[in-house]
Formats: sequence, structure tokens, C-alpha cells
Amino acid sequence: AMPVLPNHFKRALAAGVPQIGLWSTLPDPYVSEIVAGAGFDWVLLDTEHTPTDVPHMLHQLQAVSAAVPADAARRTSAVVRPDWNDTVLIKRYLDIGAQSLLLPFVQDAEQARSAVRATRYAPGGVRGMGGSTRASNFGRIGDYVKSAQDELCVLVQVETGEALDQLDAILEVEGIDGVFIGPADLSASLGHPGDPGHPTVKR
Repeated sequence: AMPVLPNHFKRALAAGVPQIGLWSTLPDPYVSEIVAGAGFDWVLLDTEHTPTDVPHMLHQLQAVSAAVPADAARRTSAVVRPDWNDTVLIKRYLDIGAQSLLLPFVQDAEQARSAVRATRYAPGGVRGMGGSTRASNFGRIGDYVKSAQDELCVLVQVETGEALDQLDAILEVEGIDGVFIGPADLSASLGHPGDPGHPTVKR
């Protein structure tokens, strides 16, 4: 049987290897293919602040998979940002093949645990069982249900003063692979909207 596709992005993060990438907010698979062929380690495909929804994202993930950079060994990993830390949205993005998620506005350890549970099948979580999903290569990955979580990367955004106070507790949640500090929302939360370079924010 086919194995689950390795998540090179997750493995590099775990090994402490710097990963260089960029954000794509243009909801078109043609653009996603161009960007993914440019040779970066990762590309973030955004749905939080773009018109992209689940069907659009499917096409963008297909385009990233199809892209071949000049250095063919250096494939670009897709990171998907759902528009909320929502169990149903997470299920849908995982089922269409997203392996790395960046979840916005995670305020505390309990919300971080909820994010992780949404990516795990029972008994370790609440992810719904799908049939022949794209994530399991339409059923060709025979042990997908048992091995999927090993290659899923869960990143959360800390973007308020309150969440920053909970950072240590969030980092201790098993299954959280990384934290992204959202400077724009954090600047607003700290009373300096639109000024992420303000000394209070940078501190």
C-alpha cells in the first residue's frame, strides 16, 4: 500500500531547519502554480483575507502539487490558512489534501487543543471519517486513518495581548508544531492599530 505523503515542511520545522517561503493571497490556481515553481520551501495559501473557499483551495493545492521548480528536488510545501479555527473547516481542508494548517486567532491552550483535536481521528480527536478523499489518494493510502496525523502540521496564530500572555501554555499543547505571531492584529490589540513597528508591539 502507498504510504502517507511525507510532510517535508513539518519535518524541517521539527529539525530546526530554517524554511523560507511567501504568502499568496491571489485565489487562482494558475498563480499558485507559478509561485510554487519559484523554488521556495513553502507557500502559504490564504483563505482568511481572500475570496478563496474550499473548492478554490482544492484547485490551488492541485496546482502546487503540479509545479516543478528548476531544481526539481526542491518541491514547495503548501500551508493553508483557514479563515477560522473551526472544526468543520479544518476537516474540509484536510480532506482535500492540506497537510499543514495555520489557524488564526488562537487565544489559549484550550483553543490550541481544539485545533489539534480537529486534525485527529478518534479516539485522539474529532475529525470526521471520510470515504475516498483526496487526502488518502482516494483510498489508495490504505493506512491513512492510522498514519495521517504523523504528517499533519498544526500551526496557530497568536495575535492579541491576551493570547501573548498564554503563549507558554499554548506552546505546551501536544500536537502544536509552531506558533505564528500576527503583528498586524497584535498591534491593534495593544492599542496601536496599523503600527506593527511600534516599540510596544515589537517588545
